Amino acid sequence: MSTDTQATHAGSSADGGQTPTEASPGLRRGLEARHMNMIAIGGAIGTGLFVASGATIHQAGPGGALVAYGLIGVMVFLLMQSLGEMSAYIPVPGAFETYATRFVSPSFGFALGWNYWFNWAITVAAELAAAAIVVQYWLPGSPSWVWSLLFIVLLFGLNVLSARAYGEGEFWFAAIKVAAVVIFLVVGVLMIVGILGGHSPGPSNWTRGEAPFVHGAGGVLSVFLIAGFSFQGTELIGVAAGESKNPERTIPRATRQIFWRILIFYIGAIAVIGFLLPYTDPNLLASDVTDVAISPFTLVLRRAGIAAAAALMNAVILTSILSAGNSGLYASTRMLYAMAKEHKAPGIFAVVNRRGVPIYSLIATSLVGAACFATSLFGQGKAYTWLVNLSSLCGFIAWLGIAVSHFQFRRAFRAQGHELSELPFRARWFPLGPIVAFAMCIVVVLGQGWGAISSGDVQGAVVAYVGIPVFLAIWFGHRLVTGAPRADLRTADLSRH
Repeated sequence: MSTDTQATHAGSSADGGQTPTEASPGLRRGLEARHMNMIAIGGAIGTGLFVASGATIHQAGPGGALVAYGLIGVMVFLLMQSLGEMSAYIPVPGAFETYATRFVSPSFGFALGWNYWFNWAITVAAELAAAAIVVQYWLPGSPSWVWSLLFIVLLFGLNVLSARAYGEGEFWFAAIKVAAVVIFLVVGVLMIVGILGGHSPGPSNWTRGEAPFVHGAGGVLSVFLIAGFSFQGTELIGVAAGESKNPERTIPRATRQIFWRILIFYIGAIAVIGFLLPYTDPNLLASDVTDVAISPFTLVLRRAGIAAAAALMNAVILTSILSAGNSGLYASTRMLYAMAKEHKAPGIFAVVNRRGVPIYSLIATSLVGAACFATSLFGQGKAYTWLVNLSSLCGFIAWLGIAVSHFQFRRAFRAQGHELSELPFRARWFPLGPIVAFAMCIVVVLGQGWGAISSGDVQGAVVAYVGIPVFLAIWFGHRLVTGAPRADLRTADLSRH
């Protein structure tokens, strides 16, 4: 009997489906609760917090930045509630692509799956390019392609071993980031009360000039968009649910804990920076991945008298970038695998090795990531910016898909006579939750190119919105070719595999 056949038989249950505690055919459930917690944290804490957070305070002031991040936090909380309910009940590697197929339409699921694969595959390339830039801090003039090659080999190695190896690598990557944020918050609070760093500025930075709200509602909106990008990655636990041990327990636990931890990290960091650095500080405006010396984290640690603060933060930022690349490679590989299992991608991508890793999906995604090597031909910073801009919208489209799928999932669940007590985890505030999250996502999607439009930057506007017509073309193109109908909620597949 083949490996896949064995897995299929092992997962059989009385109703002909697969119990949620067994692995999906071919994959193995090697991710424990601690891995799931850190995967979600690692996906959301990155350079957006360590480097770009200063720019948000400059644009909106400390009060405006807090309001914007708080609002995005509410949206992410609602989306995590929706995803947690579905992934705890149906823990599959395709996650929201599978849910969209079952409860909205096969064409919507097809477009959503390829959108998400592209998002993370390109993110891998972007993070590799960024990692090579960060290394220049220690080794200026060294060839970027050497570091890109080294990092892609490292990430490929972590992912090719097993899901557990990926989870273990991400656990330690994320642990370093969490430790850095905790240290920063502790040091920051001690500086605010005047124990470290000499004289405390008190609340003066919240009252000078236009603070705490700079540029009014427009400033809050501009940061609202940036904050949305910063929180992307929290949905990774939905993809990882397909290989988590006992998802009925680990998914609800991660869903409850992760949101509050991430929100505390972001809100806490913004508050500390707002107290210690004036929004008029020119370094905040210039926050850039290429210059760790002007990261608000570096500036605060330096003022606290911590030696080698820039080198320390550079190491943390490098770890953060590798963590994002590691998660991106995992997520895109599993999404490609899931689509192949559902005949939405070539069948070869559904092949797994003896350790339960979709080997050809991993190789294909790694090759796309290797496109970062081209950055040496077009200029590192410019190539990185283009890669990020091209993929950034895709994450919000995935979030929109989660909200729509959850709304339809709950309708199908009740239409087929199920009771809410059967759900391992129940999302709060349904149906208001997914509706509000959907509306907030729409605001971010439509507003992200406003700056380019208002300034007459045609190229910037095209880059900001090009993902929308591409997604719609894939969605309706698939429907036109296949004739796939919308999902019938009375007969939609609610099997737990």
